[in-house]
Amino acid sequence: MNASTILNRLKGLANAKDAEGLQWYFKTGPGQYGEGDVFIGIRIPAIRQLVKEFRDAEERALLTLLASPIHEARVLALFILVRQFEAGTLEVQSRIHRLYLAHTDRINNWDLVDLSAPTIVGGYLLNRSRRPLVRLAKSKCLWERRIAILATFAFIRRNQFADSLAIADRLLHDPHDLIHKAVGWMLREVGKRDQAVLESFLKPRCGTMPRTMLRYAIERFPEAKRQSYLRND
Repeated sequence: MNASTILNRLKGLANAKDAEGLQWYFKTGPGQYGEGDVFIGIRIPAIRQLVKEFRDAEERALLTLLASPIHEARVLALFILVRQFEAGTLEVQSRIHRLYLAHTDRINNWDLVDLSAPTIVGGYLLNRSRRPLVRLAKSKCLWERRIAILATFAFIRRNQFADSLAIADRLLHDPHDLIHKAVGWMLREVGKRDQAVLESFLKPRCGTMPRTMLRYAIERFPEAKRQSYLRND
């Protein structure tokens, strides 16, 4: 199965009305974070069905999809890579991890990061040094910084919080709202497993951290406690 076959199947599912809505939702206009991204209007459930069909696609075809200007082609490529990573040997996982980090310029919207980074980056680093995350967190590229914090979801799910908190601290004053939301989300996930750990992180920082980040982090708190953090009592 070559890339042309896969792209033709993908384009056969296109919906112009859905494409218009997705272009707006993912902020593809001039000066917006998704500027220039192209949607053809395919919903995630339909893409997941294609994953089943093309799960054994070869690397060359997946790289072609990842290079496509069509957003849904990149979604499909990443879904397939996640599936191959989860089913693969250590050698396969290492290859996919390297491929992923070599093509972060194509993982260039928040949904692409979120569906792939926890598995392909975080999952790979579970039993390895987490130092690559520091490099990503320092990147000038918004999406690499988001990869850094989303990758730590794999650790959080195993009740390992130190790296999430360290990356969150590094990104605490990031200029971009999409990083504020991602960091707040991961902090909230820490709190779902250990609220005391989350609060020990928040108390010295809640007065200076971005409000969006704080609101995401404390979303599950009782209302009185949530208001107390918002007031920085």
